[in-house]
Amino acid sequence: MEGRNMEFEPVESSFFLMPTLQLAEELLGKILVKETAEGTAAGIIVETEAYIGPGDRAAHSFNNRRTARTEVMFGPAGYAYTYVMHTHCLVNVVSGEKDAPEAVLIRAVEPVTGKELMKKRRPGAKRNQDLTNGPGKLTKALGITMADYGHPLWESPLYIAEGIRPHGISAGPRIGIDNSGEAVEYPWRFRVSGNPYISGTKKNNQS
Repeated sequence: MEGRNMEFEPVESSFFLMPTLQLAEELLGKILVKETAEGTAAGIIVETEAYIGPGDRAAHSFNNRRTARTEVMFGPAGYAYTYVMHTHCLVNVVSGEKDAPEAVLIRAVEPVTGKELMKKRRPGAKRNQDLTNGPGKLTKALGITMADYGHPLWESPLYIAEGIRPHGISAGPRIGIDNSGEAVEYPWRFRVSGNPYISGTKKNNQS
């Protein structure tokens, strides 16, 4: 395992102590970093989705549903909530207070370090944008796995690093939650306006 890449400065653990919707916006422009024996891969976070259980029918923790998968969501903010959907591993940032199971899904990143490593991990990507323009794509490209479940996201090897806040942020309904009642309309998807790495509309989100 390599040591921490000094190119990136991890956020403090206190960064995550804010309301979930605010965190979903504040994560935009931050850098998601994963260090492995193969090298370091990192990308600017350009798209997120907030999930505010237990009142959010699109969230895994709706109705305070507590399972082995969602257990980390009931803990303190700032830890990685990873899970597998349709064979893809997805990564969320746990948010909210303890016993308030909320999270922010990282939907897309723009590569900044380790692009060749990302191409090696995702040989089917035809364009640079295809490397990380979706929640399952970015975890594969960065080397994020289920082994990262419960990891504190201010410590190596998987962490959120300081970045530059984007000038324009857009908000709208989340993707792929058609069976979630009124939650379909909640404008809890945030993205860097006009960024080419924004994800598409496939049903690869949290619910």
